[in-house]
Amino acid sequence: MAGVRPDVHGFWEADGATKTFTHSLDPDLLATHVPRTAHILDYGCGYGRLTAELGELGYAHVVGVDPSYAMIERGLREHPRLALRHQVELPLPDWDGSYDAALLFAVLTCVPDDAAQGATLAELARLLRPGGVLYVSEVPLQRDERNVARYEQHNRTAPHSPYGTFTTEDGGLFRHLPAEQLRGLLADHGFAVVEEKAGTSPTLNGHRAERLQLVARRRADG
Repeated sequence: MAGVRPDVHGFWEADGATKTFTHSLDPDLLATHVPRTAHILDYGCGYGRLTAELGELGYAHVVGVDPSYAMIERGLREHPRLALRHQVELPLPDWDGSYDAALLFAVLTCVPDDAAQGATLAELARLLRPGGVLYVSEVPLQRDERNVARYEQHNRTAPHSPYGTFTTEDGGLFRHLPAEQLRGLLADHGFAVVEEKAGTSPTLNGHRAERLQLVARRRADG
């Protein structure tokens, strides 16, 4: 699926590009499934926070890609030695099966559109070799009063939006998927979940949210 992702909007070229990303990498979880020799794609890398951390952990072959020009500019200022690429359109200019593993950290929550979510996962399935690892960290649908109020407010103003979509005061548009829907989305695009870890994480705006991390492998028939 070629073309500009519909989730790319002004927020990530302005206020969004100043945010501090907060989803932490679990080095032990990663090491269990991904050897240090792996070629890794950090998709939706933002300013290269995790791309840099992977290098510090001894992963020598890591490429970060993000659709926000401002994010990549910031990343190259902060980490000039990183391999960071600005890429708005899909597909990426890499061969099928180019990578052994990919990171997708808090990316789907920034992609409210069903078609864009599907295109993102389809592209990662193409880029990963059979048996390759996709390490996902997401904010699933929340149950607390503050988030439920945001979901319901957005549904009142945009009744055709999927439930779990919301806007922030600084102009960001986000979506929280139910955990079972996230698992189904992975399965629909040829991934089999092999390990999960639940926990909590700070949000971009200083709150705290439930977090779900999943490690999935690309099926040979995917």
